[in-house]
Amino acid sequence: MIGVSLCSAVAVGRQATDATALSGPFWAHLQAERFQTVSSIRGLPLGVRDGLQASFGSQALDLAEPGAEFRMTDVVVNPNLPTRRLVAAGCSTDHCLVYFERGGIAHTWHVALFHWTPAGTRFEWSATAPGGIATIDDVRKAILSGAIKGRQP
Repeated sequence: MIGVSLCSAVAVGRQATDATALSGPFWAHLQAERFQTVSSIRGLPLGVRDGLQASFGSQALDLAEPGAEFRMTDVVVNPNLPTRRLVAAGCSTDHCLVYFERGGIAHTWHVALFHWTPAGTRFEWSATAPGGIATIDDVRKAILSGAIKGRQP
């Protein structure tokens, strides 16, 4: 039921910055989109959580709640902590936008856009993003301004 391809899934979790902005139709749709803030992982639709898990290549959703501890650096103090942490997320009537950070040698931030309906979920776009973005509206504005560029499947 989840329409996340292997290539797209790997791109969400491991992609380097790409110089491609959203295509015209996606950009126009995102410009008009109004996202409702999702404040916890459980607030994301199941298909989006499954898509993130597939993109991370993990057997469990390797994502901490906003503000929770996670493995921020490559020094593993607690191996039970997730390697990623949700920063901000939002869903509209047909899309979810997820902004998260990934720990390790290089602490990075990423954004993923999923199309979702009760019938199914599919990955649409991802990017490496700058850190320090506080809200999902600010993430959307950064994408629309061209400050965040990524790739489509």
